Amino acid sequence: MDSPNVGPGVLFGAITMVAWGVWVVLGNAASESIDPRTAAAISYVVAAAFAVVYVLASDASLVVTPRGGLLAVVAGIFAAIGLISMYIGLSVGATATVSTVGAMYFIVASLIGIIVLGDEFTVRTAAGLAFAALGVVLIAR
Repeated sequence: MDSPNVGPGVLFGAITMVAWGVWVVLGNAASESIDPRTAAAISYVVAAAFAVVYVLASDASLVVTPRGGLLAVVAGIFAAIGLISMYIGLSVGATATVSTVGAMYFIVASLIGIIVLGDEFTVRTAAGLAFAALGVVLIAR
């Protein structure tokens, strides 16, 4: 059995996990203090400004191809839908439930990867997705 590739991807995945975990808790508090749609908009404006400053301060390429630009725009639309939905969900549901169900986006991404992009589907992948779904069911009840 191959050992998993533990490298920079795991580090950035861990940073993402912590940052998004804190984001959900703070977003929940914001949604209880102001309209969740307004909280979502403020959150995204700050995130966008931070991302632009980061890109300008780094060595990132500023070249945008039509395909890449279009894909980024459509990704942004879906990110905005998810963000607004998360904030509204936090204002009407339990943080543990809303954040856990929302965090299951990787199942959608995995299925798209397998069906559309031709990613390998293995018994291990199926078991991982099934256990993740079971975890959501247990937490959401």
